Amino acid sequence: MALKKEKKSEIVDKLKKILDSAKSLVFVNFHGLTVADVSDFRRKLRAEKIGYVVSKKTLLKRALGGVKIEGELPELNGEIALAYGNDNLATSREVYNFHKSHMETVKIIGGVFEGKYMGAEKMLSIATIPGREVLLAQFVNLINSPIARFAVVLSEISKKKQA
Repeated sequence: MALKKEKKSEIVDKLKKILDSAKSLVFVNFHGLTVADVSDFRRKLRAEKIGYVVSKKTLLKRALGGVKIEGELPELNGEIALAYGNDNLATSREVYNFHKSHMETVKIIGGVFEGKYMGAEKMLSIATIPGREVLLAQFVNLINSPIARFAVVLSEISKKKQA
């Protein structure tokens, strides 16, 4: 069923508001995803405060044309949805986590990161960046490692002196 011109302009306006307010966008191809999986996917995204909207490609391209983003728009093939959020990394990470369990049906085909269009490869590399807590734990471990080794060396020296 064709959309009326007024309805199309409403959808484009809604998409423009989303594009203006979101810090990170991920273009998702969801071909073959069941209704139950879509509901599960939306629930997981909502829990992380990430929005998800399905749109016609022509209307999405029209909305993207009205927003200033550097670079070239990646090719949008298949059924396209837009995942968006205010956390630069969480949006792509959550889509990637769902993609791992639904590799045949959910694919990241690009996105917008820090005001620039990114291809699928770059968005996947962004999605695999560990979270803040993991990075802090790795940093603490990195700092603690030399101290622990030094303590082991001092312990071995004291054992040799006692023997």
